[in-house]
Amino acid sequence: MPMVDSAAAQSMLKNRPDSVGRMFFDRVTATPAAEAYSFPVDDEWQSVSWQQAGDRVTLLAAGLVALGVDREQRVGIASGTRYEWILADLAIMSAGAATTTVYPTSGADDVAYILGDSASDVVFAEDETQVAKLREKRAELPALTKVVVFDGTSDGDWVITLADLEALGGGLLEEQPTVIADRVDEAKPDDLATLIYTSGTTGRPKGVRLRHSAWTYEGVAIQALDILFPNDVQYLWLPLAHSFGKVLLTAQLAIGFPTAVDGRVEKIIDNLAVVKPTFMGAAPRIFEKAHGRIQTMTAAEGGLKKKIFDRAFQVGLQVSRRRLAGESVPPWLAAQHKVFDRLVFAKIRDRFGGRVRFFISGSAALDRDIAEWFHAAGILILEGYGLTETAAGTCVNRPVNYKLGTVGLPLAGSEFKVAADGELLVKGPGVMDGYHNLDHATDESLEGDWLHTGDIGEIDEDGFVRVTDRKKDLFKTSAGKYVAPQILEGQFKAVCPYVSQFVVHGNQRNFCTAIVTLDPDAIEGWAADHGLGGQQYADIVTSDAARQMVQGYVDQLNSRLNRWETIKKFIILDRDLSIEDGEITPSMKVKRKAVEEHYRPQLDELYA
Repeated sequence: MPMVDSAAAQSMLKNRPDSVGRMFFDRVTATPAAEAYSFPVDDEWQSVSWQQAGDRVTLLAAGLVALGVDREQRVGIASGTRYEWILADLAIMSAGAATTTVYPTSGADDVAYILGDSASDVVFAEDETQVAKLREKRAELPALTKVVVFDGTSDGDWVITLADLEALGGGLLEEQPTVIADRVDEAKPDDLATLIYTSGTTGRPKGVRLRHSAWTYEGVAIQALDILFPNDVQYLWLPLAHSFGKVLLTAQLAIGFPTAVDGRVEKIIDNLAVVKPTFMGAAPRIFEKAHGRIQTMTAAEGGLKKKIFDRAFQVGLQVSRRRLAGESVPPWLAAQHKVFDRLVFAKIRDRFGGRVRFFISGSAALDRDIAEWFHAAGILILEGYGLTETAAGTCVNRPVNYKLGTVGLPLAGSEFKVAADGELLVKGPGVMDGYHNLDHATDESLEGDWLHTGDIGEIDEDGFVRVTDRKKDLFKTSAGKYVAPQILEGQFKAVCPYVSQFVVHGNQRNFCTAIVTLDPDAIEGWAADHGLGGQQYADIVTSDAARQMVQGYVDQLNSRLNRWETIKKFIILDRDLSIEDGEITPSMKVKRKAVEEHYRPQLDELYA
């Protein structure tokens, strides 16, 4: 539906910088001494100013030019999230080239496909592990002339270090001091900035072509929301090969807040205590795990602590629901809430650093019950929505205007409508040019200015967008009843604190079943309390006790569902789903068809 954008937002969008490089160097000029990034070095956090970051980006960009990199030429980055990833990305775009993102978990075949399809001539590689994949496929990549390694050594020829690239850049800058300033000035809004290859839930990854104007739009549209400020602190761990992580970097350039960067997922909890961010983006799985972990720890403590915890959330949910409905909180309830906030909720908030104003959830659907539980604890999760094909951000809830269970209101400049079959369509400056080398796929996805999102959803009377499922994930039972599996999966994760993945199956079957995996960390504590302590993970999760536990939670889920949606049978796998086996994407989305094919014999047995 059309949105009426404020005059201020329209002006900001109209007058935004021509390129990401310009946006970056404008930020360096505006706040040179302010902190830009911090990052761990041997577990000690170091910080750099915008000017320091700008100086390094200039050297690296000049190094790329010295290697012969030209405008819109593709340069790959195969690395996890770290400060050097950001430097490389900014250097590529400042040199007028385009970044090709490669997940560090990708196998050699996928790496070769992405770099070959994108015709990348230079690649930044995180370490020797990434370099080894490139060496293995070097014969298939004749256009790849140079590899720049973050952590590693030069081979004197094909592989050079980051310091080597900076030295090349320094030499060129002595001869041509304005070479990067000139490249930035030459960049046009419609120039290619990024090729992001969708990890995809089916088939080969597709390269999404995103212009500079898409990213500058995202940065300025988020700035126009007026919900983030220069004194905010972001903690960034999201994969930067994914558009969600990338869009947060662009918002930082527009607004100027500092960002603490560390992509190690296992360090999130430790880092939150050190960084004490005021906001953070995350996938729903992070909130599901935190919710499950807090629940299981409290259950293990038992006794008076558990009684206080349970009563706190009874009160907290009453207060939360009244506030969400716009109702006043009676004095007697407010007094109870104040006590429980000090005893329980403040301690939960401290786990996240104690200063978080809100989290932003994206990349997959967040179950409303999870969002409501956090809201009861005084932690606001603002769910947003976007695709790689829209440079990530198209919708987000606002701190002063949100509805749990929705993905919020469109950003200024973006519009939504619902097609006759229920599919959400979107148009706006963030929408891609198309898929790289795939004209047919582009034509299927773009209908004029409108992008087919592939998601089923609705728009309420206030303009809030609700996504109900992936169009391709919806299935029909043999009785002709439609089932939206994502909704059921989210609901199960909200009731079962031990689950890792819950994949609902039932297309053209006479009832629904599920594939279940249990979280290795959570199930360890459960095992100790049920006489299974010290046993191997596979033995724990396939035990009769574990099956009875899961059945209890399935029964809880079924009590909330229509008869045709209920889970009649399930299997528990003896291992979790993995990226390496092609069962989940690096952005934590389940590859449903791949999982169903991997476990087809076991599923068939459920229907025998």
